[in-house]
Amino acid sequence: MAVRAKKLQPAKQAAIDEAKKIIGEYEDYIFVDYRGLTVEQITALRGKLREKNASLKVFKNTFAKIAFDELKTEGVADYLSGPTAIALVKEDANESAKVLFDFAKDAPALIVKGAYVEKEVLDQAKIEALSKLPGKKQLIAMLMSAINGPARQLAATLQAYVEKLEKEGPAASAPAAEAAPAATEAPAAPATEA
Repeated sequence: MAVRAKKLQPAKQAAIDEAKKIIGEYEDYIFVDYRGLTVEQITALRGKLREKNASLKVFKNTFAKIAFDELKTEGVADYLSGPTAIALVKEDANESAKVLFDFAKDAPALIVKGAYVEKEVLDQAKIEALSKLPGKKQLIAMLMSAINGPARQLAATLQAYVEKLEKEGPAASAPAAEAAPAATEAPAAPATEA
């Protein structure tokens, strides 16, 4: 819990309100240590996160702690120490986490500290594991493909049957079906008298 003075200066209160407003627009948060990154690297990282409907913001830690506290987001104060940037995520936190971990491979100065995803605090290992999972859109596409496969196969089979009927005509397939059972029955042998 952040320590808060009884009477804040108007500028500080405005900064806290602004942080609360920005943080409140997002669902999930990933906390990173950006110490050692260049301005160009941070700009590139922000661009990659923007493609995933996320943004990277830096707040004063005290203001961020108060904003999270007022938003009833618990358990994130431990991640708000030292130089901390927050990846603010609207959807598919795993996609944004994947961007951060991939970026950290090229820029080892970027360290993912932890996250608050789906109202749950995740440490570095858990958020890294989450980053390796497919995103919601990919999962939906995989599910739809699995559902569509048998339906598509059934439609193709029915279409082939219709085309066969059109070529041979309905009368050609009916006698063949009736003749097939008769051909399988063996004629009865005449009984021999002794």
